[in-house]
Amino acid sequence: MTDWNVYLVTQQRHSKGRDTREIVRAAIAGGVNVVQLREKDVPARERYELGLDLRELTRDSGVPLIVNDRVDIAQAIDADGVHLGDEDLPVEVARDLLGEDAIVGRSVSFVEDAREAERAGADYLGVGAIYATGSKDDIDDEEHAIGLDRLESICEAVSIPVVGIGGVDASNAAMVAATGADGVAVITAITGATDPEAATRALGDAVETGRRR
Repeated sequence: MTDWNVYLVTQQRHSKGRDTREIVRAAIAGGVNVVQLREKDVPARERYELGLDLRELTRDSGVPLIVNDRVDIAQAIDADGVHLGDEDLPVEVARDLLGEDAIVGRSVSFVEDAREAERAGADYLGVGAIYATGSKDDIDDEEHAIGLDRLESICEAVSIPVVGIGGVDASNAAMVAATGADGVAVITAITGATDPEAATRALGDAVETGRRR
């Protein structure tokens, strides 16, 4: 069974000139629980080649590897699953293509969308943006932030794991976990950290603290 405490979403342009492989190695050393290959701004061939390397790293450490959006790349690198947004393939189609054992995640921001994704067979939900963030092109100001109350409502509405994403770091991860979320998903809190290993560990500690509240 997957532990969702700390979920790293890769994005090399937020990694201060460091290679994504370096970031993932450090995150694994820090106890990351899930890695998602995002890298939306690179060509598919480059993403595939990076994915092969990350697949080797994560497999050796027993960490699930998820691919953002691209079911074909997930298949090609033998990833553990795929994470889907509103404009991607439906959950049911991804399930048919990847098989029953694949992990299929879905991004949602509203309670009814969360319930619909669960009915469709999603294995977990990425919910956000919890706080304002500049990490993703489509989330750049406070009007997009859904806040902790809606996150808590979504956690109460579904029975599958929920990870909170968007503006989450070690300073607020405990509050996210205290809503009932199973973990936090981050980009810059790890990729942009001076010490990604220590940042990963701090996030895990904060999530555990939040669970005890």
